[in-house]
Amino acid sequence: MLIHTTAGVVVWPAAMIVWGPGYKAVTHRHHCIQLVMALKGNLLIRTGRQDAWLRCGAALVRQDAVHEVDAQKSTVLIAFVDAESELGSALSDRMETDIVSIPPNQLARWRVRLGGNLTEQGVDRWARTELLRRRRAVRIHPKVRRVIDYLRERVGLSDDLSLKTLARISGLLQTRFMHVFTESVGVPLRTYILWLRLQRACCDLIDGHTVTQAAHNAGFSDAAHLTRTFRRMLGTTPTELSFRNRMSSGVSTS
Repeated sequence: MLIHTTAGVVVWPAAMIVWGPGYKAVTHRHHCIQLVMALKGNLLIRTGRQDAWLRCGAALVRQDAVHEVDAQKSTVLIAFVDAESELGSALSDRMETDIVSIPPNQLARWRVRLGGNLTEQGVDRWARTELLRRRRAVRIHPKVRRVIDYLRERVGLSDDLSLKTLARISGLLQTRFMHVFTESVGVPLRTYILWLRLQRACCDLIDGHTVTQAAHNAGFSDAAHLTRTFRRMLGTTPTELSFRNRMSSGVSTS
């Protein structure tokens, strides 16, 4: 689902890929798979404040895994990937632990393919040829898929995202719908909707909107609500993401 088409704007919901100055993220978790990569040198990542830092050039982080990142010394590329997307499935197949370091030979190949001057076209080509190499089919109940398509089109635009309405769209009873949705997607309905709202806000921020405008467009009560959600789910703030907007891009692979 392509929401924004102008150059330099993140496309969602399958993948949000941002690159720019290094950053530091406090302990957080989010319902997505994350790839964080230093374009040169190394970064530090760990599963919690009591654990030892892992030094590597790039790492994959499993969905809902608590983690902390210190990547202040290099330009970085960060990919937030919906776990139920085709790309998310491809990345999940590579992970046996919460944090997986990318092997040096693979990292070297990725850096060569991306080149020193990242562009939308280059990142798109890299994501499709490298990240989707081991993709597998995503199995989502067709009636749940109907609701997911509706949510991706309407989040931020409609106030009626009630369980009653969504169950009616699916054609299932409410209790059955909630069970099938969680079983198919891997996360409860309300958590998934929150993630979509967050992605919508990220798109607007990178497109130049203020935090207040992005919060309103995505259905958050106010800028403070959006900021709290950012910190909890992404380990950063809307302002910090907006700061990188001149160096950001995205791909759609769903």
